[in-house]
Amino acid sequence: MKLLHRIGVPGWLAIALCVGGAQAAGAQGGQFTVSQNGHAVGTASYQIAQADGGFASSSTVKVSMQGLEYALSKTEQLDGAHHVLHVVLSGVVNGTAVNVIGKPDGANFLLNTSANGRASTSRLDAHANAVFLPDFDPGALQTLLTLAAAQNNRDLWAIVPKQAGSVQAIQLATYADEQGTLDGKPISVHHLVATIAGAETYLFSGPDDELLQAELAQPGFALVRKGFVLAPPKRPPAPTDH
Repeated sequence: MKLLHRIGVPGWLAIALCVGGAQAAGAQGGQFTVSQNGHAVGTASYQIAQADGGFASSSTVKVSMQGLEYALSKTEQLDGAHHVLHVVLSGVVNGTAVNVIGKPDGANFLLNTSANGRASTSRLDAHANAVFLPDFDPGALQTLLTLAAAQNNRDLWAIVPKQAGSVQAIQLATYADEQGTLDGKPISVHHLVATIAGAETYLFSGPDDELLQAELAQPGFALVRKGFVLAPPKRPPAPTDH
């Protein structure tokens, strides 16, 4: 209850919605545990597959903890370079439903939001390399990693549909590789830190930029791919030159 008291239900709605890679072939996806301070509080998953000359992406998240019952479902159409063409998001936070539909519209990104029986429309500045980024969404973070690899970590943006909506620049720092195990087998782990509106998310990915773990901007929260263990779990003191 302390967490909800600190940020309030509207804050949780915002969290739910704050919201090279083209070479990937076939389908990819993953199952994740959502944890807070090391304790499992939910699950998340994503699936990305080729479709209609681009990609179809879907994500689901369920979190259940004291003071919060939260479910999220998101589907996206992406072009061949993983740029968003259309997104539909539905969420329920402690019985309050939220629905968002977004798509590029000329020089803007059109965002239609419905929550608490109220509907609103926003026109945000459009950027080609923008990621629709709901928190706890491994599919959105995977798209970010894919775009980052294609863009050499530059010119990346987050579409954040909080209140009237906004578009935030994403700053990425590259850290030294670490090691871990996936299903008991050793794996080399890339490490990036994404800074969005002053908040940091620590991203850990495999050799093919597949998401393995994310330490989220919300204090104590993390996504960990099932079967993955980061060893040792540490944060390097400084980014490497990129």
